[in-house]
Amino acid sequence: MTRFSVRTVRAPDRAVEPRYDLSTRLGALVLPNPVLTASGCAASGRELDQFFDVAALGAVVTKSIMLEARSGRATPRMAETPSGMLNSIGLQGPGIDGFLEHDLPWLRERGARAIVSIAGGSVTEYAELAGRLRGAAGVAAVEVNISCPNVADRGLVFACDPRAAASVVSAVRDRSAPTVPVFAKLSPDVTDIVAVARACVDGGADGLSMINTLLGMAIDPDTMRPVLGGVTGGLSGPAIRPVAVRCVWQVHAALPDVPIIGMGGVRSGLDALELILAGASAVSVGTAVFGDPGAPARVLTELRHALVDRGFAGVRDAVGHAHRPSET
Repeated sequence: MTRFSVRTVRAPDRAVEPRYDLSTRLGALVLPNPVLTASGCAASGRELDQFFDVAALGAVVTKSIMLEARSGRATPRMAETPSGMLNSIGLQGPGIDGFLEHDLPWLRERGARAIVSIAGGSVTEYAELAGRLRGAAGVAAVEVNISCPNVADRGLVFACDPRAAASVVSAVRDRSAPTVPVFAKLSPDVTDIVAVARACVDGGADGLSMINTLLGMAIDPDTMRPVLGGVTGGLSGPAIRPVAVRCVWQVHAALPDVPIIGMGGVRSGLDALELILAGASAVSVGTAVFGDPGAPARVLTELRHALVDRGFAGVRDAVGHAHRPSET
């Protein structure tokens, strides 16, 4: 079990600006605030719920669910890097049956909004997962993970090809409930992320999640061998935040009406604000929870103060603000 270095966490401050509008819209989905968990860093929220009320967040984004239960890749599967972390967990999880039986009902009982991340090895698998989720109580949105870089077969990274990405998204959109938004999770490891984003939207995506981790690796200078059992893994943490900001900026500039969930190295309210100013309508907090499991609640409090201090009437007024012409 992961050992956390626990610090005191201040719950979201409702005494400050009690009528302040933190709500945000992700397509047809309206959330009470824009701070979410990031897929893969909090399973389905049970671990974090002992540190703060997960229902107080805008939503819980689950670890990517596949059709069958998976044990993941060989150990060691995590390695610390300068300003970040490498992981090669490999989509370990209970499979769709276990998720529907145990995790989704728990989230619903807690009153949390669930954005369910799904992953598959083929278009057919993604479609089947979407069909299994259709009609399941408590699904607020579906995040289509077409970009995980730490699986054994790099051919699974559909997000590296616009046509492949669009085919997966189209299949999921067709099998999902019409009222449930579908978000495509994009990889930064591409030449033109705007082209992939546009293809996903053309394929039926209601919004986009960006970015997933970057493919990286580390070598131990003592053993002179790769640190990770799977050799390569996904790089996350503060080191990738400038990449995330750039990707969100580029896609929002090209597709300003498409809602974006921004993620990548968010540790503070100001980090979250940076992604919102670039064009994100919501922000996921991921790697930060390994050192501070109360980080999502803290980020929400800090973001509220950052927005108030800068004179924004609400979150929606700040989305994409950095794209506006400078006042002279």
